[in-house]
Amino acid sequence: MAPTRTVVITGASDGIGAIAASELSGAGTDLIIVGRSKEKTDAVARQTGATAFTADYAKLDDVRALAEKISARVESIDVLMNNAGGTFDPKRRTSDGHEPNFQINHLGSFLLTNLLRDKLAAGSGALVLNTSSVGNLAGSVDLDDLDWERRRALELRCYGTGKLENILFTRGIAQRWSDDGIVSAAVHPGPAATKFGRDSFFVGLLYRTPLKRIGTITPEKGAAPLIALANRGADPAINGKYYSRFKADGRENPQARKQELIDGLWSASERLVGIG
Repeated sequence: MAPTRTVVITGASDGIGAIAASELSGAGTDLIIVGRSKEKTDAVARQTGATAFTADYAKLDDVRALAEKISARVESIDVLMNNAGGTFDPKRRTSDGHEPNFQINHLGSFLLTNLLRDKLAAGSGALVLNTSSVGNLAGSVDLDDLDWERRRALELRCYGTGKLENILFTRGIAQRWSDDGIVSAAVHPGPAATKFGRDSFFVGLLYRTPLKRIGTITPEKGAAPLIALANRGADPAINGKYYSRFKADGRENPQARKQELIDGLWSASERLVGIG
């Protein structure tokens, strides 16, 4: 039997992405997973029967190469789950010269999604699902300082800004691509006890101690809202929505609905990744 849907999941080498891959795999699904670690991503692929690709979102050329590989592999995409990301030391810069929370949490997914737009539009409807966070409440988007060169760059504030940008990007897709049958939603999966903070000294310290059991949920519970939304697919009722786990219209930064930021971030992102 031919697959009934094609699902692409980034950030799928472990944690909630790997669990989502496992739950969404099976008969009727052509599953493609992406991770930074080849060893871990290949292991998930063996368990799920997925096709595995690797990419480091700190390198935009990796994202471009990834888009080419996926495009050569599929005719259309039904679900694109942008789950890659984390929290990073803002004093470091990516190989492209960007603040890492901005590039890895936003620019990489923005670039991949735009490069796959034709595949998303090729079927009978597609969902772009962006993993955001309640941390968006701590974010602050400044279109004149997206790389935090003039502001004080605190790690969790930069991370929160990346998660706020995920919501702005979601609304940009909803406004621009609905005529192509493309629906987009953002979701806060909850404080899942995963390896989310592995690239952050402070968050990693918390997640490596018994403190992680306080106020966190299991990765399985964290993956559940992503799986539920992925199974809804291109449902117009969820277009442009930000979910706090299973609840629509979750708590969000007031900037998340500012049209000048939705449009301005889109235009700036196009310029920075060289598309548009």
